[in-house]
Amino acid sequence: MAAAAERMKMMRKRRRAQGLRELRLSIPDSRSQTVRRRVAAEVARLDRRSEREALNWIEAVSAFDNPDARDPK
Repeated sequence: MAAAAERMKMMRKRRRAQGLRELRLSIPDSRSQTVRRRVAAEVARLDRRSEREALNWIEAVSAFDNPDARDPK
């Protein structure tokens, strides 16, 4: 059996042949109390009116992706 590094190399090669590429993301750990406090503080600072406008816009344009939403029966 090939070493783990070799298997990963082969998997990446197969995916590149399929037109895919690897993407790695580092995101804040939502289990951390520090992160949870920071997110809560940011949410508390949101302007409800502008957030509502944004949600309304998202709902309006989502009809373009869903033919049933445009033509209710």
